[in-house]
Amino acid sequence: GGGGGNAVNNMINAGLQGVDFVVANTDAQALAMSKAERVIQLGAAVTEGLGAGALPEVGQAAAEECIDEIIDHLADSHMVFITAGMGGGTGTGAAPVVARAAREKGILTVGVVTKPFQFEGARRMKTAEAGIEELQKSVDTLIVIPNQNLFRIANDKTTFADAFAMADQVLYSGVASITDLMIKEGLINLDFADVRSVMHEMGRAMMGTGEASGEGRALAAAEAAIANPLLDDTSMRGARGLLISITGGRDMTLFEVDEAANRIREEV
Repeated sequence: GGGGGNAVNNMINAGLQGVDFVVANTDAQALAMSKAERVIQLGAAVTEGLGAGALPEVGQAAAEECIDEIIDHLADSHMVFITAGMGGGTGTGAAPVVARAAREKGILTVGVVTKPFQFEGARRMKTAEAGIEELQKSVDTLIVIPNQNLFRIANDKTTFADAFAMADQVLYSGVASITDLMIKEGLINLDFADVRSVMHEMGRAMMGTGEASGEGRALAAAEAAIANPLLDDTSMRGARGLLISITGGRDMTLFEVDEAANRIREEV
């Protein structure tokens, strides 16, 4: 859909490595603006290249019409991130269809979706919540970013475009930290099997990243990762699984790693 397509453009602009991008939309005009090499025109027969008119049932029918093409694009994937702005027609209706197709192929499937701003109205919020509930049935792990939480980090100078870029940064950081775990060499290496065992059939999740330098940097970075203001108010308390990735220069000490990891474990 539109929100998912914008998020992918922002990730491509940021130079995210180690992933293939596929953008799917009912709206031919939006697809023409996509920077992704692979695009899928959803439901040409259903919508004739127009959007889904904020009707999830149209988005769903459009995705079902193209299910074979979607499955072709998913072939040989180990892990799929599905991103969409919930509340409209295409993302809300199509995301669960894509997720179901991926799960049926045994692919580890993670949903990262946004909920609308309150000013978009109760109807759109209701649509989003129903879509999230539907999506949750078909993904291994689901991360929800309420756009309303952008007010926590915005000020009166923040442009509308900048606000959405902030939400997309959460998605970028999450995808990048997981792909980095598998692609980059580390002192304690994690592979895809580790990622799968933590994220397989886990339900709601949260993610956060933090970066710091100078005095007390390990603790400061850990605190920032825990306190991600954009995420749905999901707590780490009682978490059944936790993936921690700590990256530093050659001067990173054993004590710093211990301090950062223990600070995060305290939250569970």
